[in-house]
Amino acid sequence: MPRHLDYFLSLSSPWAYMGHAILLDIARRHELSLTYKPVFLGNIFAETGGLPLPKRHPARQRYRLVELQRWRERRNLSFNVRPKFWPFDVNTADRFVAAVAMSGADPGAFIGRAFAAIWEKEQNLGDEAVILRLAQEAGLDGPALLRVAKSDAAEAAYEQNFRDAVSADVFGSPSYVLDGEVFWGQDRLDFLEEALQNRRLPYSSVV
Repeated sequence: MPRHLDYFLSLSSPWAYMGHAILLDIARRHELSLTYKPVFLGNIFAETGGLPLPKRHPARQRYRLVELQRWRERRNLSFNVRPKFWPFDVNTADRFVAAVAMSGADPGAFIGRAFAAIWEKEQNLGDEAVILRLAQEAGLDGPALLRVAKSDAAEAAYEQNFRDAVSADVFGSPSYVLDGEVFWGQDRLDFLEEALQNRRLPYSSVV
C-alpha cells in the first residue's frame, strides 16, 4: 500500500514553486500518494504568529531576495525574483486547485503550469482567463472547475485545509506532512526522501 503525504501549499509561494517538481518526482519514485491542500497564507500567518512579507523587517525582506537567487541557481531554474504580477489575489487560483482535487483529478500538472506562469512567464494568476488557459493546457475542464472554485463547497474545502494545517502544526508554504511529521520548506525535501527511504518512525516534538 502506498504511503500518504499531505501537501500544504499556496500558489503565491515561490518556495512551493521551487519544490513542486522535485516533490512530484519523489512521490513517483516512492509510490507516494499526495493530498493537495491549498491554504491561504494570510490566515496561516495570523493563526501561527507569522508575518506577511510587507510587514517583515526590511533586513528579512532583503535576505529573502538573496535566498531566492541562491535557490534559483541551486535548482537550476530561470525566474524573476520580482515577477510582474506578484503579489496577486491568490484565492481563486488556490480554490481552483481545491476544485481539481474535489473532482478526483490530479492537480499536479495544473499547479506546475501555474507556478511557471507566475515566476517564469510573469503572467497574472489573479486573472481568470489565465487560470482557464492553464487548465486547458493541463487537460482539465476549466470552466466547470472555475464554477466549482467559486462555490460554497470549494470555500468550505479551503477553510477545512486551513483548519487541517493548524491542527498539523503547519505554519508556511510549502509544508509536507508525512505520518504526522511536518517538513517545512522545499529545502527539507532531502529529509523527506530520507524518511521515505529509511521508513523510520516519525519524529515528534514530544521527546
